[in-house]
Amino acid sequence: MRVRVLQHVPFEGIGSMAAWLSGRGAEVQYTRFFESPELPDPRGIGLVIAMGGPMSVKDEAQHPWLRPEKAFIREVLRRGIAVVGVCLGAQLIASALGAKVYPNAEKEIGWFPVAAVETAADVFRFPREATVFHWHGETFDLPPGAVRLAGSAGCRNQAFQIGKNGIGLQFHLETTPESADRIIRHCRGDIVSGPYIQTEAAMRGTPASAYHAANRLMGDLLSYVTRPAG
Repeated sequence: MRVRVLQHVPFEGIGSMAAWLSGRGAEVQYTRFFESPELPDPRGIGLVIAMGGPMSVKDEAQHPWLRPEKAFIREVLRRGIAVVGVCLGAQLIASALGAKVYPNAEKEIGWFPVAAVETAADVFRFPREATVFHWHGETFDLPPGAVRLAGSAGCRNQAFQIGKNGIGLQFHLETTPESADRIIRHCRGDIVSGPYIQTEAAMRGTPASAYHAANRLMGDLLSYVTRPAG
């Protein structure tokens, strides 16, 4: 399987997804927009992973690669290629499909629960509740045709599915202690007082079991979006 990772900043990588992909012999290639904005021909790609970053999907003047990135995401979804968007990546999927992205009522930073949304649709099923890592200040409306998969007290639209194998996650299931440390160090200024903002000490004190549970759920999600057609 050929995988293309869309990486927006050096300190937000694919975390636990690296081991999952390696275990399946995936050929992983990157577009690192902070180095070069070149995007590949989508033919032959089996999975696109759009990662997070501190910029907004609306920052096209500061980051002109956002416009072609959204066009690329729109095209791979049209082709039925599996897509997973994480945080900014989920917002990019929403924006690429015409949905509004805007500031959330509250910032969410740290480990907080999300709850599954009951639906009759044939979609990926989240646990009834899962504690996951957040770091975002914006949210999105659901794009046309999307199914809401999860929400939280602080943010209604936490996860959605578009088509058979496109999923946007407002939160980070791929987080490892190392990746959490990187985002804390680079974005420490975001840690202010708020109802859904943990202290740095609380984030750093999160037990290993929380990471393991989130990473297992990410593995399940990757298995779902890359499952054989049929």
